[in-house]
Amino acid sequence: MEVKEKKKKNAESVAEKTYQNQQLIVFRLGQEEYALHIDQVKEVVITPHITRMPQTPSFVRGVANIRGNIIAIIDLEEKFGLSVGLEEPSKQANNFTLVIESEEFKIGVLVKEVPNTLSISEADIEETSNVIHEAGVESGYIKGVAKSGDRLIILIDILKIMSEKEFDMLTRKQALA
Repeated sequence: MEVKEKKKKNAESVAEKTYQNQQLIVFRLGQEEYALHIDQVKEVVITPHITRMPQTPSFVRGVANIRGNIIAIIDLEEKFGLSVGLEEPSKQANNFTLVIESEEFKIGVLVKEVPNTLSISEADIEETSNVIHEAGVESGYIKGVAKSGDRLIILIDILKIMSEKEFDMLTRKQALA
């Protein structure tokens, strides 16, 4: 009987070890916490002066010079419609910028507080398809909801937040700046 219990415990511990930890960058938008996979964030900088670009969507705050690179700065609170009822966006103290870089583009994402890192098990991330069932909800950029104690953190894929048309428009505007 003791051998069966040991085998059962070994099987349980092997099952637990198959989950890998995810490294996330956690930040606040509106009243909720959001996270990006750490691989999507190149660096966090103090937000430099932003120059407004004409004929851009309201969530595009403009462009900024970050380490010699002119990049588009976006406001996810505005993009997600979370700034409704809050302070005027121009008066908000967006103090930090997450610099996101892929092979095709570089963008900055405004955040109000210093983002922090969180290591979380894949077992603690609930897939979006299990949470959001509304077909009309545009949730392709929401990868899931991470559970950390009492906290629920919305895990997003920054590369899917904007449409291809929006990315094309941003890269063209950056080339002109």
